Amino acid sequence: MPDIPSPRGKLTQNRDLSSLTWLRVGGAADYFFQPADEDDLSQFVRGLPSDTAVFPMGVGSNLIVRDGGLRAVVVRLGRGFNQMTIEGNRVRAGAAMLDAHVARKSAEAGLDLTFLRTIPGSIGGAVRMNAGCYGSYVKDHFIEARVITRQGAVMTLGADDMGFAYRQSSLSPDWMITEALFEADAGDPDTLARQMNAQLAKRDETQPTKELSAGSTFRNPAGFSSTGRADDVHDLKAWKVIDAAGMRGARLGGAQMSEQHSNFMINTGGATAAELESLGELVRKRVFKNSGIELEWEIMRVGEPAAGDA
Repeated sequence: MPDIPSPRGKLTQNRDLSSLTWLRVGGAADYFFQPADEDDLSQFVRGLPSDTAVFPMGVGSNLIVRDGGLRAVVVRLGRGFNQMTIEGNRVRAGAAMLDAHVARKSAEAGLDLTFLRTIPGSIGGAVRMNAGCYGSYVKDHFIEARVITRQGAVMTLGADDMGFAYRQSSLSPDWMITEALFEADAGDPDTLARQMNAQLAKRDETQPTKELSAGSTFRNPAGFSSTGRADDVHDLKAWKVIDAAGMRGARLGGAQMSEQHSNFMINTGGATAAELESLGELVRKRVFKNSGIELEWEIMRVGEPAAGDA
């Protein structure tokens, strides 16, 4: 048993993570930490043994935790990281704030971060993954972020430090984002609200929003997200190459590639993490055999398989 420090926040042993992921699968974390504030988080990770793994977890919207769980301290930010302030044409948001909430509040203030409205998850995850849609990405608005390193140091990183690329950044996986600062164009609040409503309607029409899913399963081979425009090209979209390989609606146990949007993997009920990941790997294999394209996972997969799983 490692020597775990006592924080001011809530620390739980053997916390089942399945209820915290949107796919509702996964085993337990050795420790689950909800820090009270930034100083609590910094002091806690500084006091951890150096060989104890730390995994920052957002709201679990883009995550498969394997059935054997995580041999780590899982850090999930909550109320102490849920503030937002407007500073002229800049928006400062805590890492635990939902992307959709930041988009709405910004629009009410006449600032256009509407691309965040339909992105599932929280600001910390959006920054880490350079989330984007409709041709806009976090990197297009990003000014800086506060992070806490695995050693507990508090740092401010600018855009040049983040290594942003399509659906990724170069941020160390065990560094924790606590807040981010964005710059936004001005816009009419009513116009921005209508734009977001239209985006939501389109999402609900084309994606399985009422199913247990984790958003897009694979990155688009084209290297960019859908623009939402009428002239959008689909040849190198993940859903297109999945369809071409005959994998729309493919099933493995309780896991299925959605009939509505074939780049969305859903838990139809009772799926295991192993089934979901195995189905994804089968899709990758079939797509590569059919088109020579090697799909890259967009969903993060972490942890260990259950005993007896391959």
